[in-house]
Amino acid sequence: MVRGIHHISMGCDTQEQYQKVRQFYCDVLGLRVCREWSNGMMLDAGAGLIEVFHNKKGVRAQGAIQHYALAVEDVDALAERVRAAGYEVFTGPKDIELDSRPPLPARIAFCYGPLGEEIELFREKN
Repeated sequence: MVRGIHHISMGCDTQEQYQKVRQFYCDVLGLRVCREWSNGMMLDAGAGLIEVFHNKKGVRAQGAIQHYALAVEDVDALAERVRAAGYEVFTGPKDIELDSRPPLPARIAFCYGPLGEEIELFREKN
């Protein structure tokens, strides 16, 4: 039985790219490295992990997964940190309400990470 998503995994082409990913996720987004080994690391994203390898080929073409979302406390403040660090915030911040049952009001923004990955900054509104 599935209990949740344990981690997502990304690959970097070079050590330089790996260091850029580490800087973005740790310094800009505020995640911490919880495990590290000779060719990678795992970052603690709260309800799951982000695994990054520096000996894998990075893929920049979008596949079946469109983006992943991080649950955040302050969408606007984090989106501004992402912009200030030189990364593109290409949507928002803005309020939305998913037309679902029950409706889901949220504050969101989308940005690109250092590998071209699409990241949604997501805050449910109560």
